[in-house]
Amino acid sequence: MGWQTMTILAVLAIALAVTVQAGPRPAPSDCTYEMQIWNVVQKGSVLKKRVVHGYDSLAPGEIDKLTGCTVCSEDQVLISIPPLEPFRVCYRIASEVRQALSHLKQKGAPIHTIVGYHVIRSRGPVDDNGNRTGFSNHSFGTAIDINPEQNGLYDNCIRFGPQCRLLRGGERLPGVPGTLEKDGEIVTVIKQAGFRWGGEIDGKQKDFMHFSLTGY
Repeated sequence: MGWQTMTILAVLAIALAVTVQAGPRPAPSDCTYEMQIWNVVQKGSVLKKRVVHGYDSLAPGEIDKLTGCTVCSEDQVLISIPPLEPFRVCYRIASEVRQALSHLKQKGAPIHTIVGYHVIRSRGPVDDNGNRTGFSNHSFGTAIDINPEQNGLYDNCIRFGPQCRLLRGGERLPGVPGTLEKDGEIVTVIKQAGFRWGGEIDGKQKDFMHFSLTGY
């Protein structure tokens, strides 16, 4: 069995475990969210709008296929770990996220900023106007960013080095407290909680701030 197959099976196992732990929950009546769209030409967010419709009329693209989490604010749980600013994630992964980050903060890990749920179409194909058409993992509340101000998203970065081009977030400075490292405590603990790190994803992009079930 190849490592890619093993990774897929591991992710599916995590998703199943998360679903079981979350347990049954009555579906809300409404689905509401504030949405942004990423434009690749303007290199910024455009067409911000508020969406409201019945929870029972969710489109397939509004539901994460892996976890069943949705873009709806009603599916999100507020997590408060002082002195960090509160943030939200999907109820299906809230327990794992809270436990891992609480453990790290209690040990004095240099975590300064957490970004969780925010709805944006920043993945998938681009339409004729340069707008992305697919929701990010943050849109479902299934991803978090840690210390984005010093762990940016880079392109041309198969391996981190001077050739990497910063696209978003702050410059990554290895060795500085709060910079995420492959064998560092923060990355290790979050991975043990069942998530993958964007600093280890395949391809030319590396998202050093980012954690999700898939790494993307």
